[in-house]
Order: sequence, then C-alpha cells, then structure tokens
Amino acid sequence: MSIPPSISHILKAGPIHFGPFLVTTQVFHLTPHTYALVNLKPILPGHVLISPRRVVPRVTDLTPTETSDLFLTVRRVARMIERVYGASSLNIAIQDGVDAGQSVPHVHAHVIPRRRGDLDARGGVDAVYELLDGEEGDLRGGLGAGGDGNGGRGRRFPKVDDEGRVARGMEEMEGEAWMLAREMEREVEVGE
Repeated sequence: MSIPPSISHILKAGPIHFGPFLVTTQVFHLTPHTYALVNLKPILPGHVLISPRRVVPRVTDLTPTETSDLFLTVRRVARMIERVYGASSLNIAIQDGVDAGQSVPHVHAHVIPRRRGDLDARGGVDAVYELLDGEEGDLRGGLGAGGDGNGGRGRRFPKVDDEGRVARGMEEMEGEAWMLAREMEREVEVGE
C-alpha cells in the first residue's frame, strides 16, 4: 500500500504534538496552522480531533489567523467525516479549559459523526456530553501521561460504563489516519 501524498507531507513536516503527546503518525490532515488527528478512544467511529499546530491551552490564546484556520479546517474535516461515516448529523465540541472538561491543555475541537439512535443504549442523544466528560475523553491514562483518570478534575456527570472502551493501538490509529488522509484528498473546498 502506497503512502498517501498528504501523509508523506505530514511526516516531512516534523514532529506534531497534541499537548505533551507526540501524534505525528495519527495526523491525517495538515494546514499551515492546524492539524486533524484520529482519536485514541473515539466515542463513536469517526470521532476525530482538530487542533492548532501551536500548543496553546485556550481558544482565547489563538491568533486571529489560527482561529480562522482552525474553524475552516473543522468545517472541511466535518464535511468529510459526515460523508465517510454515513452520518446524518455531527457533534462539534470544544472543551475550553479544565473546568469545561478539557483533559489535554491544547485547544482541540471534537468532530463526532452521529446517526439516529446511535447512543440509545448509552442514554440517548445527549449521552455524548457525558462521554466527552468521562474517561473516553481523557487521553492522559491512555497515552501514558499519568493523572488520576479524570484529568485532575472533579466529575460533573456520573461515570459512564466504559468497560468495552480501551485505548486503540498505534497500528489501528495509523491505518485510520491513512484512510482519512486519502478521503481528505478527495474533499473539494466549498465556498472558498
């Protein structure tokens, strides 16, 4: 299998960090100021993250150029994710600061493809918010940065049963990143 041109470009760009974590091989889309990466513990298939290349903890720390690039990238990636995963809707969420549930001190938007009834067994359509606040959204334990399993914060929602949710292996995440990189190459900018 040949390396998608966009993956070659990403690998040549140098190390990419999500907070303290090296995530270069999990990145599937790169712009001058932003990258998109696959998720270690996706809430639903296709759950990805979009983050500025510069490591900053809060949205207000972004420059106007970074802000614009971040949200244009969210829009483009969201369109692709909805198409690839056959979604009828999306959750797009930013937890801006630790008291809002942010587990990695680096601005990032979650893009989660949704379909009717996809979380019925876990509490319904709004269960996604509990899942974002729960261990599914906490990368510290899965990526080896230590922590108390809830990002050092008190839990605002009851813990969601997540026994079946384990951190994915690097091979699986890299495979998804390659697939999504190919899909991003097919995306055409709309309205730009």
